[in-house]
Amino acid sequence: MESGKWKMENLILLAFTLLTAHCSLLTVSAQIAVKGETVWTMAGEPITNGVILVNINGKIEAVGAASQIKIPAGYKIVSAKVVTPGLIDAHSVIGLNGYMNQPHDQMALDGSAPMQPELRAIDSYNPQERLVEWVREFGVTTIHTGHAPSALISGQTMIAKTFGKTADAAAIVPTAMIAVTLGEGALATGGKSPGTRAKQAAMLRAALISASEAVSKADANKSDDKKSDPKTPGDLRGEMMQKVIRREIPLLITAHRAQDIMTALRIAKEFNIKIILDGAAEALLVLDEIKASNFPVIVHPTMYRAGGEMENLSMETASKLRAAGVLTALQSGSESYVPKTRVVLFEAALAAANGLSKRDALATITIDAAKILGLDARLGSLEKGKDADLAMYDGDPFEYTTHCVGTMIDGVIVSETIR
Repeated sequence: MESGKWKMENLILLAFTLLTAHCSLLTVSAQIAVKGETVWTMAGEPITNGVILVNINGKIEAVGAASQIKIPAGYKIVSAKVVTPGLIDAHSVIGLNGYMNQPHDQMALDGSAPMQPELRAIDSYNPQERLVEWVREFGVTTIHTGHAPSALISGQTMIAKTFGKTADAAAIVPTAMIAVTLGEGALATGGKSPGTRAKQAAMLRAALISASEAVSKADANKSDDKKSDPKTPGDLRGEMMQKVIRREIPLLITAHRAQDIMTALRIAKEFNIKIILDGAAEALLVLDEIKASNFPVIVHPTMYRAGGEMENLSMETASKLRAAGVLTALQSGSESYVPKTRVVLFEAALAAANGLSKRDALATITIDAAKILGLDARLGSLEKGKDADLAMYDGDPFEYTTHCVGTMIDGVIVSETIR
């Protein structure tokens, strides 16, 4: 009897020990010092033999050379050859679409209507999706994800950390943008609308005109000291488009052909709305116009397949946009089948081999991506007060033989898988 009791007590102790170890790795913030032979802060030149101090609140406490930063007693020390800010995927469908490619995990597109701005990404986002874990293991700590670019207005996007038990816990911007697609990718067939590019533009304009009128009416009521008209019950679509007119959220417009890019710029100017150009395979054909617009570009993945409306893409698109002074980020994009998701680390590595400097390539998936998403005060570089999101590597991150050896999000080491 005593032997059985001893075994039970030890089993309970073992289970508690394992649980505690798991929690210490995944959910408990601690005071940590991360040492890197090279630290890319993205706020200046890389630091040789650098140190990042992380406080218990998950924020960066100090960054600098080891000769200047004293590691306080009690800090856990983690070391890597190269440390970068946590990587940011500026546009993805990860978490809505899953790796199994079966109906139950393909939630990035509802084909029942061409315009559905009321669809919330957070209601479909699965933080436990294996693809989220997969990219996290390569150092991706933040993703801008949501409805796929396969309908005129497919729905909303969100910005999330790649760690969190629930969608609400992972989300840092629950509603970030409204996803719009112009061009062949969003044309309908069989006599359905929109069947032409002109119809696409007309339908989008009609929605913006309706929203403009609603905003004007509400503003007039306020100026007359009257109560604003109550929102029509269930008018979720109208509410979202009014936010666009008020410049509270931008349209993320996927447009690859030069003519579709110009339509996007034309509509943005007509309604004085904020847009972000997405994809932009033929951006180099209208580079001057894009630069003059001052809108940023989340360019197509460097290694995207060149076919259909993507036939004129270039591996030098990112470098030439940046050279022209256009704020540019890279993305994993939307994959209908395989490889299901790209890893922005590899896309940036190829961009570095096709015109971008190593620092500029890293910027497309860190600080410049953060700027486009409006989160550069919090993410994208290793600076005091910012979120302690770090990626750690055993060599040059852009070398094929290098592995990601650790990922930190909000001061917690969430992955030590060697990738």
